[in-house]
Amino acid sequence: MSDPTKINLDHISIVLVGTRYPENIGAAARAIRNMGIKKLILIEPRNPDPARISKMATHAALDVVEQMTVCESLKEALADINYVVGTTARLGGQRKVVSSPTKLARRLISISHENQIAILFGPEDRGLTNADIRNCDILVNIPTAEFASLNLAQAVMIMCYELFAFSRDKPGEFAPRLANRHELEAMYEQLKDVMMRISFINPDNPDYFMNNLRHFGSRMQLRAKEVSIIRGICRQIDWYGRKCYQDGLEEGKKKRGN
Repeated sequence: MSDPTKINLDHISIVLVGTRYPENIGAAARAIRNMGIKKLILIEPRNPDPARISKMATHAALDVVEQMTVCESLKEALADINYVVGTTARLGGQRKVVSSPTKLARRLISISHENQIAILFGPEDRGLTNADIRNCDILVNIPTAEFASLNLAQAVMIMCYELFAFSRDKPGEFAPRLANRHELEAMYEQLKDVMMRISFINPDNPDYFMNNLRHFGSRMQLRAKEVSIIRGICRQIDWYGRKCYQDGLEEGKKKRGN
C-alpha cells in the first residue's frame, strides 16, 4: 500500500511526443529509471531505432525500454490517464496555467495515489503544440537563465528528480480518483454539442469558449462522478430542447388543422 504523504511513482508515466532522435529516447529512459519511474510512452516517434535507443539507455534502463509503449496518437496514450501535465518553454497565449517543477511535484502528492498521471514532453525542435496543450490539466515551466530551451533528456531528468524527491518524505493530503482523459473529452464534446444547439456558443468558433471551459475544468480537478453528473445534465437539456421542438411542431399542426 502506498504512503499517502509521498508521490506514488508507480502512477507516473513519462510521455514523449514526436521525438526526433532515438538517442534522446534512450537518455530519457535512463533518466526516469534513475529516478524510480518505470513507465515510458512514445507517441509517433520519428526514428525509434532500437539499437540506438538501447545504447543510450544503457543496461540499467533496458527494462524501461523493453516495456515502453508506442502509441499512434495522444488521444490513445491518454485514454486511461486521470491527470495530464504539459511541459512548456513558451509562455503566454493559451499557456496560462503554469507551475514550477517543485510546486507541481508537491501538488501531485495527493493526486498520485488514486490517479494515473502523465508528464508530456514535446518534440525537440518545437515542443508541445497548442492542440497538445488542450489535453493538459496543468503546464509546468522549468526556469532557466537566458536560454530557455533544454535538451529533452535534461528536461525529463529535472522533472523526474523533483517527483523522486517528493516520493520520499513530504507531507500530502488524500485526493480521490479524477476523471480520465477519455471521460473528460467525452464530456467536453457533449457540452460543446449541447451549447451549440441552444445557441450559447458561436458554432463558427466554438473552441474559443471551450478552451476557457477546459481551463476551468482543469482547475476544478473533476472527479469521474462529477463528470457523470455534468453529462447527465447535458442529456436532460438535449432531451428537453428536442421535446420543446416536437411540442411546437405538434401545436403548429393543431392550429393549421383548425
